[in-house]
Amino acid sequence: MKLVRRIAATGCTLALALGGLVAVAPTASASPQGCFYYVLENVPNADQELVEDACRTGAAGGEEAFRACYHLLREDYVPAVVAANACRRAAE
Repeated sequence: MKLVRRIAATGCTLALALGGLVAVAPTASASPQGCFYYVLENVPNADQELVEDACRTGAAGGEEAFRACYHLLREDYVPAVVAANACRRAAE
């Protein structure tokens, strides 16, 4: 009887662990989306194509990608604080 309980407990633990991995996996690729939605929440009239390009550029990470992302957003008159925060989100 104890063996059955151990097998059941192991199966439940494995299911929870795999479920957690599945829940976390989509967020790893969603960082450019987080950047995109952050900008549009704070600057609703921003050019969506330009914001998308900037967020994809910033997703590469690193200083150059951050600067390129920031520069693109500032060209569309996105406030400096919003642009910087969005580009940081894109690289996460």
